Amino acid sequence: MIDKNIVPKTSRKTAYSDARRNILKLSPLVLLAGCDFAAGGPVESFLRRFQQFNDWVQSKIFSSDKLSPELADSELTPVDGFRLNSYDTDEPEVDIAEWKLGVSGLVRNPGEYTLAQIMALPAKVMNTKHCCVEGWSINVKWGGTPLRSFLERVGADLNAKYIYVECADEYFTTYDMASAIHPQTLLCYEAYGKPLALGHGAPVRITMPTKLGYKSAKWINKLVVTNDKSGGYWEDQGYDWFAGL
Repeated sequence: MIDKNIVPKTSRKTAYSDARRNILKLSPLVLLAGCDFAAGGPVESFLRRFQQFNDWVQSKIFSSDKLSPELADSELTPVDGFRLNSYDTDEPEVDIAEWKLGVSGLVRNPGEYTLAQIMALPAKVMNTKHCCVEGWSINVKWGGTPLRSFLERVGADLNAKYIYVECADEYFTTYDMASAIHPQTLLCYEAYGKPLALGHGAPVRITMPTKLGYKSAKWINKLVVTNDKSGGYWEDQGYDWFAGL
């Protein structure tokens, strides 16, 4: 076991990331060995247990005081390089003028909230890196309101464990509360100083630079504050649940 009092935090995170990458490299070898990867088989069970351990380690590494680097405008990806990525090629049908975010669960003021109500909350603009699990990244100027400000506005129980979101394209994911109220987690409605395009998640998406891109859910239309841990579109297919960077 690494002594956290001897190894600097940055070194611990680097060591963990290297170890994680090395184990992921071994996964194809395990599968090629002829092991039983059928549902409920021993390999699946092992990988599920490892995934749970992986998520636990990432949650211990995570700190709400640690910010992703915020970049200079000169480091931004040009607007024409602001690439799209989706598990589907079709954009959902979203009536931006009539859009509302449904909020339920452990909140004092459940209901539906309009884009205007979200935009009336304190705003934050930040230049941060968006990292896709496929290996590419872009530096984007995001604009929106911190998710924590919105959760406070609706009277969410910030001692609850999770935030679950659903999207107009049937995508869904879940966040731990600490990540949801991180100061760089935004309900994002702008990019490069302009309203989000539909392809980038308009009218509102999650932007979470402390996590891999599949956690930055687009076209969100439902948010639930809960103590019940749910999965997600990709997480249920074996991707990291925590997905930390």
